Amino acid sequence: MIIVLLLQFNMSFYMTYLARWPDYFHVAEGPGNRIMGYIMGKVEGQGESWHGHVTAVTVAPEYRRQQLAKKLMNLLEDISDKIDKAYFVDLFVRASNTPAIKMYEKLGYVIYRRVLRYYSGEEDGLDMRKALSRDVEKKSIIPLKRPVTPDELEYD
Repeated sequence: MIIVLLLQFNMSFYMTYLARWPDYFHVAEGPGNRIMGYIMGKVEGQGESWHGHVTAVTVAPEYRRQQLAKKLMNLLEDISDKIDKAYFVDLFVRASNTPAIKMYEKLGYVIYRRVLRYYSGEEDGLDMRKALSRDVEKKSIIPLKRPVTPDELEYD
């Protein structure tokens, strides 16, 4: 199962994240050391754009609908908020992935902007954000009025 979960990216990609942002890489293990899911992310930006970023959150099918993604997201949000003093956490999701969008909305994320042709130059992505305690006025989650293109993104 670990191979299935980790095939989303190549191994050097994972190792870079693990080396640079170890606090943002968590694996949930079940009985018998079975991998139930993982989250990986990073912290980036400058000034009021300093933020935590969810690169991937994955839960194995047999462990879904048990609040595991919520627990993993909470871990990343707490590290972003309390340790790195970020203003917000963001993530990208396919515009067609309605179940994921609804889950993120339940967790307090809002659609900040649409990124045209973000996925493989074909499908739009949604940049979703959740303000953290440092963003007292919640400026980071005021939605943009127009879509953007991938080359307009400050960080990937």
